[in-house]
Amino acid sequence: MGLVQLIAEADERSLAASGLACLDRCQPLLDEEPDVLRPLWASIAEGEEGWAGHLAAARAALDETPVDEASSEAWAPVRKMIAAAPSEWAVGPLGEWATACSALALELHRELDPTGGAGGPLVAGEERRQIQILEILAACPDGAALRRALDLSTEGRRVLRAALSRRARARG
Repeated sequence: MGLVQLIAEADERSLAASGLACLDRCQPLLDEEPDVLRPLWASIAEGEEGWAGHLAAARAALDETPVDEASSEAWAPVRKMIAAAPSEWAVGPLGEWATACSALALELHRELDPTGGAGGPLVAGEERRQIQILEILAACPDGAALRRALDLSTEGRRVLRAALSRRARARG
């Protein structure tokens, strides 16, 4: 099943986790930024009761974080997606947000892919992780699925961090 179809068929928990995971994997671009996304993972397990409060706290933490100009430019798209995250725990708004987060993550990976194309290894790996996360969450409604989604996201962060390191060495 493809990424678009998986997003279209996902429930609230899967959509929130999918969108959050996409943003989480983009964090290596933002070395100076605090990890405000981690507490949101716990809120997904709480569902509707925890999501809005943790989301508001993440937004407030970002608003209070001073950033330099270079970091601010790199962080702007991710910051925008956090600001756009719906407080409402409903399929419609979460689906739109998850779709936008997916597109952003794929675009950022495309920009960093050494082949410069949509079919490069960095982009293919990101798309594969997005699909795996949605499949895991659809198959298993418990906390173990969220843990596995977080593990896949962490793996993606390491891959992106390595790509950034290679890029810096090539330029240096």
